[in-house]
Amino acid sequence: MPAVKVAPRSPAAAARREDDKLALLAKALGHPARIGIVRMLHDRKTCIGCDIVDEIGLAQSTISEHLRILKSAGIITGEIERPRICYSLDPSALEPLRRFLAKAVGKPATVGKC
Repeated sequence: MPAVKVAPRSPAAAARREDDKLALLAKALGHPARIGIVRMLHDRKTCIGCDIVDEIGLAQSTISEHLRILKSAGIITGEIERPRICYSLDPSALEPLRRFLAKAVGKPATVGKC
C-alpha cells in the first residue's frame, strides 16, 4: 500500500485560515445590536435571553438571530438553565481579532492583560 503524502502547511495557507477566522469575527460583530449584546455580556458576565431583549430593545426573534450569529462565531456561549438560556461571552474567541488590531495600529500584542 503506497504511503499517503501530506502537503506541508505553508505560511500562506495558515495566513488564509487566520484571515477567514478574522472575517468571521468581524462579520459577527458587524451590527450595532450584536456589539450591544457583546458589551452587555462583558459588563454582566452572564445574561438570560429575556434580559438581552429588554436591554437591547429589539424583538425576541431579532435578538435570537443576533445571538445565533454570535454563537456560531464562537463569541458567546449559551447554556440551558431550564426554562431559559443563559448566555456568556467567550473573550478568548476574540483573541485573534485583538492581536490583529494590535498589529494594525502598531501596538505590541500582550497576552493576559485587560
